[in-house]
Amino acid sequence: MREVAEETGIDAEIIQPLGVIDYWFTGDDRRVHKVVHHYLLEARAGIITTDKDPDHEAEVARWIAVADLMRELAYPNERKMAQAAARLLAIAP
Repeated sequence: MREVAEETGIDAEIIQPLGVIDYWFTGDDRRVHKVVHHYLLEARAGIITTDKDPDHEAEVARWIAVADLMRELAYPNERKMAQAAARLLAIAP
C-alpha cells in the first residue's frame, strides 16, 4: 500500500492477492532478479499522480478502463494479472 501511495498518489486498501511476477533484468553493472506481488486494491483517497514518487520509478500514473487494459499493458504477465482482477470483479477485459 505504501508503494502504491508513493508511486501513484492513491491511498488504497488490499482486497485480495492476484499473483506474483518474477523476472530478471540487466542493471548498469549486474543482472537483477525482481519479484513483484500484485494485489486487487480499492482506492480510498488521493489524486493520481507520480509527482511524489521519491525514486522516480513511475513514469506515468493514470486510470484505465478495464476494457482497455489488454491494449494498454505491454507485457503478457501484466495482462495476466489484469485478467485475474477482471475475473474477480466479474468484468470482461
